[in-house]
Amino acid sequence: MLQEILATADERAIEAERRIDEHRSAARSRPRSRDLVEALRAPGLSVIAEIKRRSPSAGDIDIGLDPAAQAMAYEAGGAAAISVLTEPHFFAGSLDDLEDVASAVDIPVLRKDFTRNEAQVWEARAFGADAILLIVAALDQARLERLVACADEVGVAAIVEAHSVGEVDRAVAAGAAVVGVNNRDLTTFVTDLSVAERAAHALPDGVVTIGESGVSSIEGAARMRSAGYDAILVGEALVRHPDPAAFVAQLR
Repeated sequence: MLQEILATADERAIEAERRIDEHRSAARSRPRSRDLVEALRAPGLSVIAEIKRRSPSAGDIDIGLDPAAQAMAYEAGGAAAISVLTEPHFFAGSLDDLEDVASAVDIPVLRKDFTRNEAQVWEARAFGADAILLIVAALDQARLERLVACADEVGVAAIVEAHSVGEVDRAVAAGAAVVGVNNRDLTTFVTDLSVAERAAHALPDGVVTIGESGVSSIEGAARMRSAGYDAILVGEALVRHPDPAAFVAQLR
């Protein structure tokens, strides 16, 4: 499944490259990005709340989701940042969703996608993203380092996502200031909170840390906080909750 996703991501990366001058111009016309690192360093457990219509593991979650309204509910509940899935084929996301959310909230917005080249970093900022996601498992080390450097040039934060201690080491070596440890196995899609717990010792002081995937309860949030994480990223559980603002507050 990951290879299928990356194949379509490469096609979109090629299209972004064709429009890179347009994206650079639009990105440079935007005001300074909202500071994700500062937002996640607030006292307590920060919540990155996600806009997620569907996924390969869960199927349809809420295809008719209104991204802006959902994001505003998250912000009202005290979310530190909003994650917007923009992958269209497997997650039913779009760059329009990103732009709508970025215009609707005052907190940092993450473009969550399978970023493959520098043009997509400029594209992310052009559509309002304050941060991007870089997945260690989807990038060789040289490309990962180039994309971390590109994010710095563009003026967006890079969340570098790992799934093991070895990948945490690669993220740190690439210069990541923010590292997320994903509890979901990319080959089986099974989630296990002990993945982030086991990797926590490898995260150096000074790096902002995020426990991603599989947190669907206050107990799960507490486990990530006990393991030392600064923040959690929560998607499906929030989208399914009848009162997402209240649930964000409870997780915090």
